[in-house]
Amino acid sequence: MTKRAYLGIDIGSLTVKVILIDEQGRVIGRALAVAGYGGQQAAKDLVAAVLSDAGLARSAVAGSVVTGYGRVTFGEADREVSEISCHARGASFLIPTTRTVIDVGGQDSKVIRIDQRGRVVDFAMNDKCAAGTGRFLEVMANALGLAVEELGRVALVSAHPLTISNTCTVFAESEAVSHLARGAAREDVASGLIQAVSSRVLGLAARVGLRPQVVFTGGVALNEGMLTELRRQSGLEILVPPDPQMVGARGAALFARQFSAGGS
Repeated sequence: MTKRAYLGIDIGSLTVKVILIDEQGRVIGRALAVAGYGGQQAAKDLVAAVLSDAGLARSAVAGSVVTGYGRVTFGEADREVSEISCHARGASFLIPTTRTVIDVGGQDSKVIRIDQRGRVVDFAMNDKCAAGTGRFLEVMANALGLAVEELGRVALVSAHPLTISNTCTVFAESEAVSHLARGAAREDVASGLIQAVSSRVLGLAARVGLRPQVVFTGGVALNEGMLTELRRQSGLEILVPPDPQMVGARGAALFARQFSAGGS
């Protein structure tokens, strides 16, 4: 019997993610790459690579769904589904008790409230300002002379976090540099930045209501400092699923399987 597979493609502003699942929803292939200026081509290349690694021909794909910023111009998937719905579906599949999804990506952040079946009840999104996004953290890490993956770990050792009052990326960067010039410890500035981003994200969450179980997705969910600070400020247990940056792509693959079976 020919193996049937389902493709989920998430074309984000900074990265492209592709997941291939089987009929039981198990991952049989995955890949992630920087989008650069060619997100569409990167997605096509990743799809080809994932199928090749899984030993499958394109004809074995029974359904495909694309999501993310680049979904409208991709043109090689069967259906398009919003990233809001895909993150909700992916998080609910991985952690069935999920009721709120916090997703912080490269250029936006979103908070999604869902029901017990993984359907979207309400959501709030920040896509107009870099504050509260991965890009903000990247700029701030650079200002502190750190790799972005180091920022959270450095912040965790701070004994005296500094207040960062600006949420605009340009002004916040200037404020951080000024603190350093006055002799502030790098970890204290880093902690202040993490606190500011977490506060911004939780302000977004207040618009839809933060209901347990809260699940944190997106590449920023790998930042230990952000996770710790979100837990501290919210007073809630916040879980991070395996492969948090792939949750949207997984949700897209699950939708592909559903649509192939005749669901809507």
